[in-house]
Amino acid sequence: MLTTLARVYVDDLDTALPTFVELTGEQPRLRFAYRDLNLASIGGYLLLAGSEEALAPYRGTHATAIVDSLDEVLDITGRHGGEIVDGPNEVPTGRNMTVRHPGGATVEYVEFHAAARATLD
Repeated sequence: MLTTLARVYVDDLDTALPTFVELTGEQPRLRFAYRDLNLASIGGYLLLAGSEEALAPYRGTHATAIVDSLDEVLDITGRHGGEIVDGPNEVPTGRNMTVRHPGGATVEYVEFHAAARATLD
């Protein structure tokens, strides 16, 4: 695991970002569109913006974890009885999948491609 981001669901990314810029003292490291959402990572947060309808399928996911190897997470998930809810998928930042772990935690795992990974430094 390289880092974990708390998910924050917002109505409008441009309206939400100034507060998070001031709170974190940082500028967004990544900003991109995915399906009907607009996303930005800033500090320890992943902001997801969209309509209620667009956000609904994602609200049950508790966190986003950036990992070195999605294949390793698949292996661990299989050994411990986790359920793949979605993916693996190609996404703007690399590959992702969402896992429901035993006990009920639902986490998105992302393996960044080289350009996105460079934003972690």
